[in-house]
Amino acid sequence: MKNLYINSRFYMALLAVGSLYVLAFFFSVLLWFAHILLILCLILLAVDIFLLFGKKSALLARRTLPEKLSNGDQNEILVSVKNNYPIPISVRIIDEIPYQFQKRDFLLSRQMKSGEDVVFQYPLVPKARGTYHFGKLNVFVRSQLLFISRRFIFQEGESLPCYPSFIHLRKYELMALQNEFMMGGLKKIRKLGHTMEFEQIKDYVSGDDIRTINWKATAKRNQLMVNQFQDEKSQRIFLIIDKGRTMQMPFRGLSLLDYSVNAVMALSHIILKKSDRAGLMTFSKQTENKVAADNRSGQLRKISEALYRIQTDFFESDFSRLYQDVRFTVGQRSLILLFTNFETLDAVTRQMKYLRGIAKNHLLVVVFFRNSELHDLIQANPENMKEVYDQIIAEKLEFEKKLIIQELRKYGIHSIYTLPENLNIEVINKYLEVKARGLL
Repeated sequence: MKNLYINSRFYMALLAVGSLYVLAFFFSVLLWFAHILLILCLILLAVDIFLLFGKKSALLARRTLPEKLSNGDQNEILVSVKNNYPIPISVRIIDEIPYQFQKRDFLLSRQMKSGEDVVFQYPLVPKARGTYHFGKLNVFVRSQLLFISRRFIFQEGESLPCYPSFIHLRKYELMALQNEFMMGGLKKIRKLGHTMEFEQIKDYVSGDDIRTINWKATAKRNQLMVNQFQDEKSQRIFLIIDKGRTMQMPFRGLSLLDYSVNAVMALSHIILKKSDRAGLMTFSKQTENKVAADNRSGQLRKISEALYRIQTDFFESDFSRLYQDVRFTVGQRSLILLFTNFETLDAVTRQMKYLRGIAKNHLLVVVFFRNSELHDLIQANPENMKEVYDQIIAEKLEFEKKLIIQELRKYGIHSIYTLPENLNIEVINKYLEVKARGLL
């Protein structure tokens, strides 16, 4: 009987019986009513026990989990319940979800008819990569008498890995195929490459670059013909993530490291769809998680597995070690997107010689983050002197970030300065811009 639970209605009934017995001391006529009510409560209790425990497999329930969780995204969990009782029941579901979500008030409830199948659905939004352990799926059943509840236990001890965000990869794939992404949506534009990778010879139409006229084909066909080029393929794109302590800063529930990991996952998918070679590297005191640049099948899976294990080590990042490893590892000129975070101009100045060394042989794009809390503070309307001072300090820090952008630009280093939640959009835009302009 360990799965039997007494409900509050039964205790209320006993309270009513006890009250009648107390009143019977003063009004003896109520004693028989108290006896009758007590016997009635015991009979209803026995009936309720028989209804709920009279059938062994009276209820079936199953939790359906995805193959893996997507970090920072809404993941749907399904719970299917079938009522095999011959009577209508009410069910209350308490799923022991992983402790990482810190959700202590989880409850799903519903009335079910006899023989009815019901599918419950609830979302989970993980904020960290790793393994998530689910506990018991507890289903409490009550009849219409509501005197007791019977507990059913299903599927104890399931685990799920949480990988970098992959739910929106199809949306980003559409961006790659259309070569254009706008903040408000997608826009179809035919964009011709300006590199020297020849595609075809076609008839001249108004607006074509006259510098691409093919004079031999023009003389042969007796009409203007132009060469058409396409974006170069199989270019090397290396994505480097800083694992230092500055990347542990949280915004909107996710750390900067997790925002960077999700962006690298999305951008890698785009790179491979564009037939370029995607590579990965992380660094702090030393470089780790190296994935050679390639575009063969299975490359995205290799990058995903490497990203799954990345954690911040809280050390001061060694840019000199990064410069040495890039110099000896990445031989051919490549596009390098460096995900890091600089808060002050002094921090950039200390590392500038190493950044310039990398930019000397490669196209370097430094990705760093706008503080979303400072951004909100700047946009707010101050109401007192303290808020005015806070806003001035926030604007000063924001101005220093703009000085960082200018300092990087002075040495031919590209930069992306963005809010963490817009990171995926910004890095994809930058990659498509580099491809369209033929900068690599």
